Amino acid sequence: MKLLFKNIRAVDPSQGLDCITDITVTDGIISGISENKSAVYADRIIEGKGSLVAAPGLFDMHVHFRDPGQTYKEDILTGAAAAKAGGFTGAACMPNTKPPIDSPESVRYVIDKARQTGINILPFAAVTKGMKGEELTDQKALLEAGACGLSEDGRPVENAELMRRALELTNDSGMLISSHCEDLRIINGGIINKGEISRKLGVRGMDRASEDYITAREIALAASCGARVHICHVSTYGSVNIIRAAKRDGIKVTCETAPHYFTYTDEKLLSRDADYRMSPPLRTERDRQAIEEAVLDGTIDCIITDHAPHSADEKSVFESAPNGVVGLETSLAVTLTRLYHPGKLSLSRMIELMSVNPRKILGLAPVSIKIGEPADMCIFDPELRWEVIPAELHSKSKNTVFKGEKLRGRNIMTLCGGKIVYEL
Repeated sequence: MKLLFKNIRAVDPSQGLDCITDITVTDGIISGISENKSAVYADRIIEGKGSLVAAPGLFDMHVHFRDPGQTYKEDILTGAAAAKAGGFTGAACMPNTKPPIDSPESVRYVIDKARQTGINILPFAAVTKGMKGEELTDQKALLEAGACGLSEDGRPVENAELMRRALELTNDSGMLISSHCEDLRIINGGIINKGEISRKLGVRGMDRASEDYITAREIALAASCGARVHICHVSTYGSVNIIRAAKRDGIKVTCETAPHYFTYTDEKLLSRDADYRMSPPLRTERDRQAIEEAVLDGTIDCIITDHAPHSADEKSVFESAPNGVVGLETSLAVTLTRLYHPGKLSLSRMIELMSVNPRKILGLAPVSIKIGEPADMCIFDPELRWEVIPAELHSKSKNTVFKGEKLRGRNIMTLCGGKIVYEL
C-alpha cells in the first residue's frame, strides 16, 4: 500500500524541517520526502494544496482515561479515540483510577488494553501505595512493568519528607515525578479561583497560594537532592515566576499547561456552568497573560490537555460537580486559534510543545518525519473553521470548556505505526 501526501507542508522541529514537499508512505514506512514533486504512483493521493500540514504525531503527557474503575466516564478505548481525532499518537494516563495504578499488575493492565487502540498509551504510576501518602511504591518494579512516570495527580504527596525521599529515589530509578501542585488544606473546599468572581457567586474560592506553595516546595525538594521534577498544569503567575527563577538557577524542573489556561479567565464561571470548573481553576486575566507569556518564552515546556471526563449528571449541579474538562479533540485547534493565527507562535514551536517536548521529558523515543521511519503523523488543516459541538466528540463524556467555540484549524488524519488510525 502506497500513500502520497502531495504538496503538503511538512513541519518537524527535531530536524529543522518546514517546507512544501511530497511525502510517500510505502507499507507504513516513510519512503520518500521530495520537493521535486516528480510523478509517483500511489494507491491513494492526499492533495495538500500547499496548505495542509504534516507534523510528527502529538503526545499528551497528562490525561485521565478513568480505567479501571470509572469507565462510565471514559475508558482506554474511547479515550484513545478522542486522542486520535485530536492528532495524538500517544498519551500518558494519570494513576488516580479506582483502584489507583500503583503496582506492576495495574501498569500491565493499562498497557495490555492499550494495545487495542492503535496508538501509544502509557500509564503513570502512583508515588505512594494506594495514593494514601503513607508508603512509597517500588519505582524500579513499576518502571520495569512499563510505567512512564510517577504522580499522585489530583493531589500532591502531602508529607514533604516522603516526597523528598521519592524524588531522591528517582536519581537511581530514572523515573520522573509529575506533581499536582495544590495544597488541599489551603483549598479547604474551594471550588473556583478565590477572588472577585467567587465573591460575586457566593462560593468558596481556591486560594492561588495552594498552587504557588506546592510548586515552590517541589522545586526546593528537587533541588535538595539534585532530582528532576515536573510541575503539572501551571495556572498562576506566581507559579510561572517561581519556575522561571528555578530554571535560571539550573534546577531540573519542567512544567506544562493546558489551552484553557491561556484562553479563558474565571469570568466564565459567572454562568454557573460546572463545565468551566477544573482543578486548578480558571484564574484572572493577569494569570492568563502570564501563562501565555510563559508558553511563548519557553518557561512552559509543553502543552497538555488534562483530559478529565465526567458524566453529564455529575456536572449538572454547579456547587457539587467534580472538577475537570475534556480536551484532546480541541487542544490543537485552540492552540492554532489562540497562538498561531495571531502570529504569536510558529507552527514549528507549537509542534515542539505538543509533540517533541512531552516525549523528551518522559524519555520516550522521538518520532519524526524521516525516510525509513514508520509514519507517525498528524495531518491538519490550519485554516479549517469549525464549531465545537459536544455531542460530536469521541469521548464518552462531553464536558468541554470550549463548547460552542468557533475554532480555526483542525486535525483531519492521524497515522500511527504506519496505519491511518483516524480520518475526519
